[in-house]
Amino acid sequence: MTMKALFTGIAVSLIMTAAVPAAAAPCRDSKGKFVKCPEKPAKKQVCKDAKGKFAKCGTPGAKPA
Repeated sequence: MTMKALFTGIAVSLIMTAAVPAAAAPCRDSKGKFVKCPEKPAKKQVCKDAKGKFAKCGTPGAKPA
């Protein structure tokens, strides 16, 4: 086996393994059928007071961070 054939085999195997995660992007159910992906939950709003400490949103002087 030559070095060229060895490097070609390694390159092909790396390309094949890199393509697998991209193909797995669509969501599937437990039976393997394609389904609509669930939406990501919205991030919780965080507020800070004038001193830069975390505060409950809605309190006087609290601003979203």
